[in-house]
Amino acid sequence: MTGLPLAISLGDPAGIGPEIILRAYQQRKNGGQPFFVVGGFDVLHACANTCGVDCDIIAIADAREAVGAFDEGLPVLVGSDAAYTPGSPSEEGAALALHSLAETVRSVLLGQASGVVTAPVSKSQLGKVGFDYPGQTEFLAAVCGLAPEDAVMMLAGPTLRTVPITVHVALTEVPVLLSQELIEHKAMIVDAALKRDFGISAPRLAISGLNPHSGEDGQFGDEEARIIKPAIKALKAKDVNAFGPVPGDSLFTPLLRPSYDAALCMYHDQALIPIKALEFDQGVNVTLGLPIIRTSPDHGTAFDIAGTGKADACAMIAAIRMAGECAASRAHP
Repeated sequence: MTGLPLAISLGDPAGIGPEIILRAYQQRKNGGQPFFVVGGFDVLHACANTCGVDCDIIAIADAREAVGAFDEGLPVLVGSDAAYTPGSPSEEGAALALHSLAETVRSVLLGQASGVVTAPVSKSQLGKVGFDYPGQTEFLAAVCGLAPEDAVMMLAGPTLRTVPITVHVALTEVPVLLSQELIEHKAMIVDAALKRDFGISAPRLAISGLNPHSGEDGQFGDEEARIIKPAIKALKAKDVNAFGPVPGDSLFTPLLRPSYDAALCMYHDQALIPIKALEFDQGVNVTLGLPIIRTSPDHGTAFDIAGTGKADACAMIAAIRMAGECAASRAHP
């Protein structure tokens, strides 16, 4: 654990973000990483009452007050706020979500927090208030002065880590976007991040194939021979312990999962289906390659159950725990 708290963004206040933050504080373990929420003091109070969460909430005016206040209640950096309208997103709520996100990043960049944990947002709602990014990951990359491809999304659970090489694109675009350079670039970022943030001295990277049976010697496509195998060869020449291409239908079997520290997959669903099927309640979205630490629960806003008291905080708890562990790893390499 570091001496600095984590900064938590509120997410869309009409979603389950406020509830899972409150429950994460309520279910905290003694000696856990302190954290504070940016904005939404009234939202959190209303959510606690609506969802029946017994949680003291403490207003703070400065992030430096968070550690001292954490044992007494959930510290909330006061400022922006909105009405609590669970299940009914609004532009007012989206503006609060965007402000909270921006200020959490600012607190880390100013050295007031050790990392960022982002609650779920609605991309369509953010778009209505001027958010011009595909998602929070691309926003964080831009704020940190990086190109979008320098921020790599990894989904992590207790026993599995997966990385999509291509992310939010149509499946028909994947073969066009794949390149040896792209695979090498993302694999190098993953290798460095596993060393720096997860304390794995010699990461093992499994690289998936794109086509059924990894192409079956060209019968079902040539991307393996033309793109993926040359990328693996180049990575090995750079002392990255990469192997494959492993067929997608066998990469996540119980026999193979212990043989790698992260699986690099060619497209979104190839990476996300296994993590959500196997470790949904504890899945964490980690952004690799940033100068700051960022994690997020691997689920959405769940507007349909917001305000009902049914939200499960396990993924938020896991995201907070992982951000704290990554911060400690960077502080004590």
